Amino acid sequence: MAQKLRCALVAGASIIAATMLVACRVNRPANQHAQSQTLYTATTSDPRTYNPIIVTDTASGEAVRRLFEGLLDINPKTTLPEPELAERWEIAPDAKSITFHLRRDVKWFDGVPLTSRDVLFSLRVIYDPKIPNSIASSLMIDDKPLAADAIDDYTVRFKLARPFAPLLYAVGFPIIPEHVLNEQYQNGRFNQTWGVDTAADNMVGSGPYRLAQFVPSQSLQFLRYTNYWMKDEQGGQLPRLRSQTVLIVPDLNTAYLRFQSGQIDVYSPRAKEVNDLREKAKQLDITVEEIGIDTGSMFFAFNRNPRHYLKNGVTDPKLKWFTDLKFMRALAHSIDKTSMIDLAYYGLAEPAVAEISPANKIFHNPNLKDYEFDPRLAAELLEKAGYRLAKSGQRVDAQGNRIEFSLTTNTGNPEREQLCAIFKQDLEDLGIKVNYRPLEFTTLVEKLDSTFDWDVVLMGFTGTIEPNNGSNVLRSSGNLHLWDPRQPKPATKWEADIDRLLEAGTAEMEPHKRAKFYWRIQEILHEQLPLLETVRQIRYTAYKNSLQNYQPTVWGTYRQELMQFRSD
Repeated sequence: MAQKLRCALVAGASIIAATMLVACRVNRPANQHAQSQTLYTATTSDPRTYNPIIVTDTASGEAVRRLFEGLLDINPKTTLPEPELAERWEIAPDAKSITFHLRRDVKWFDGVPLTSRDVLFSLRVIYDPKIPNSIASSLMIDDKPLAADAIDDYTVRFKLARPFAPLLYAVGFPIIPEHVLNEQYQNGRFNQTWGVDTAADNMVGSGPYRLAQFVPSQSLQFLRYTNYWMKDEQGGQLPRLRSQTVLIVPDLNTAYLRFQSGQIDVYSPRAKEVNDLREKAKQLDITVEEIGIDTGSMFFAFNRNPRHYLKNGVTDPKLKWFTDLKFMRALAHSIDKTSMIDLAYYGLAEPAVAEISPANKIFHNPNLKDYEFDPRLAAELLEKAGYRLAKSGQRVDAQGNRIEFSLTTNTGNPEREQLCAIFKQDLEDLGIKVNYRPLEFTTLVEKLDSTFDWDVVLMGFTGTIEPNNGSNVLRSSGNLHLWDPRQPKPATKWEADIDRLLEAGTAEMEPHKRAKFYWRIQEILHEQLPLLETVRQIRYTAYKNSLQNYQPTVWGTYRQELMQFRSD
């Protein structure tokens, strides 16, 4: 308990510092952001790539999302597909083909028209097994790519082997320019194309903003694309903001101070900051608004990848522990979610049970019973499973190996670090040694998707409205199937069952009938415990009152092209 109290005291330090900063600031400068119509936001790390096809991390996604668009977009209020690069679409009566009609007024940044050739090229790259990406798995039917052809320059038809319900939610993948990237693709250099050392002028997209400048560890700057296709009701240019700047601020406490000092216009406050901002809302001329429960999931993942544990013919005993369901159930009863909510989130969170968030009204399974925090039961389960507590106070397995493993998460995130500290303490109370060391985000991502050199990690995935879009995590062959990625065939029966359920879920066209397949997937994950769910934060947003038409939801910002600052 002393450890947890210490975590809570440290967590309050930034609020005190923030209060001192605001109190010392006397004359608030004129709102230069409003005068220049430039929106300032923040992210925690540098992008790893500008290539939108191979993006797997949040920072890179933040860098490219303004530059590229898909055939359709999802309305965050209705959660229904809407036109984007395709102005309309037609579904055949047998649901085995869908025809998309492209807008004829879309041009790439270099002035070349965007056509059906670009759509087909994008699909060819996505389906290429030499191009690692998280998109292909959501565009597969029975493990086979979708067939597509160009009827003409502005009409693309997808041919389906069978009805495929997720397609309209999956075709939001970024369309990339064939005339710019085909040579690199043909020469086998696509994966190296558009790295973060690429000159801004060489980035050719079709989205609302162009990349103007990237200063490592400082900022990303975007300028409005003056030839963007979208117009408002009066024919006026969109987006209304002339530019956007994303500050790179690894430390969340620093980001909070920057928001209070006016350097950032829109901010997602951590739970410990919500009440503080509410009290200062009038002084800072801001609005603090609750937007709902987090759409994603945050969990402890346990590495079950033999590539990590089999070395020189010797198997590390951790592989046996992490694949032993009795061991994992004991650890599930060792997660003190109440303390996590109280200490890390100041009460503004809920226990997470299912892999799909309650924000997803149709596909969330509400019937799962949580593993209650019960240290005595956890100890009993370990003893019965052969993980005994030695006289030294250390817990060992049946072969006498001490139960010891590493735990990590990304640096610069105090809430995650607190969750790790709580989990570490509770496991050590059971005699399990946990070596905790947070890692810089890009280093952590490399370990997760390249070297596989990790034991246990606390991380989160952003949720999606369409559950099949998470198949790169759920499918045994998925590149983000964290505990054992890219399996040539399912390593276990339950993973094979999930693969089959994913296929069945895509074949049912009626949403409420589809839900039963994804509810069962959540049951299997809850039973087999490759991931130990933690908590879901109740999300808030804070923004300057001078920002107009900002309409946040848990699924994204509605009509963000209409955002602008008051001119006064």
